[in-house]
Amino acid sequence: MAEILDAINYLHPFREGNGRAQREFIRLLALEKNQILNLNPPNNEKKYKQYMNGTINSDIKALTELILELINQ
Repeated sequence: MAEILDAINYLHPFREGNGRAQREFIRLLALEKNQILNLNPPNNEKKYKQYMNGTINSDIKALTELILELINQ
């Protein structure tokens, strides 16, 4: 999922709405596999910074760690 998220971030042509669309797509992808994933947990600045760091820097390792921390919580 982290690799897919990174590819979507690279290919998505619009600045506004990019993150929201990506997070929703990955949430639905996880749901297809009977997994619960919320990449936008409320009031969690640390997780938001991890997400931003991973997507801005194309850091698949950081995105993988974030997804593993948040999946099925």
